[in-house]
Amino acid sequence: MRAAAIIVMGVSGSGKSTIGALLAEALGWPFADADGFHPAANVAKMASGQPLTDEDRWPWLDAIAAHIEAARKAEQPVVVACSALRRAYRDRLRAGHKDLVFLHLAGESGLIASRQAARQGHFMPPSLMASQFATLEDPATEADAVTVSVQASPAQVVAATLGQLVAAGAISAP
Repeated sequence: MRAAAIIVMGVSGSGKSTIGALLAEALGWPFADADGFHPAANVAKMASGQPLTDEDRWPWLDAIAAHIEAARKAEQPVVVACSALRRAYRDRLRAGHKDLVFLHLAGESGLIASRQAARQGHFMPPSLMASQFATLEDPATEADAVTVSVQASPAQVVAATLGQLVAAGAISAP
């Protein structure tokens, strides 16, 4: 199975945007950050310290799925950074397609907290970290998911990811 999209998932601060952009560059694929698909109301809600509800997330996930579908129709694989914390969210993105791969960026809460504290200008406040970890449903049992630790440098995370994706048959060796 060749991937039509690689969805870089994980809690806020796990490195989705950084790793996603580097992975897309290594593959020569376009990159999209799901943060850009949020309606203004979602951004304002998170910026005020309120976690999103499923009702807030469904239209956002549908917009991301539509972006992936457009890429699929154009026969242009894409890398998308998207939290996709719950299985139901990942299922919504899959929407019956078997050509997606979820890359779970996993890290200990202390490491993620230190990264969040160092970020400047992001709408997601560190106060929502606990809700992110509480919402996360580990995709370890899902056949289309691979997990990579974010303990290493971004370049090392991307190298490990590429190795796992090639081994899984999701991509050809870059």
